[in-house]
Amino acid sequence: MKLIAKTMKGTMIVMEDESVLGKEGRFQKQLEASLIEVCKKMDIPVPMWLGKNTREFVRYKWTSFNSDQFFEPVQFDRFEIRLEE
Repeated sequence: MKLIAKTMKGTMIVMEDESVLGKEGRFQKQLEASLIEVCKKMDIPVPMWLGKNTREFVRYKWTSFNSDQFFEPVQFDRFEIRLEE
């Protein structure tokens, strides 16, 4: 499985990257490690994960983070992640 990440400004994709999830350990730890890896590759801070992100990700294998979910200023409106098989 891989985690696809995009930063969006309005409706335009500013940046896109991906990370392959590891095969060992709990899924939550694999997802966390992949999220940190993709944020590092894209040179953006790791967002604050809220309850809405958990609900969206469990239901749709997709979630988005608004710019106010980052502790540092960012140059985009939205950060989206999606899990693909």
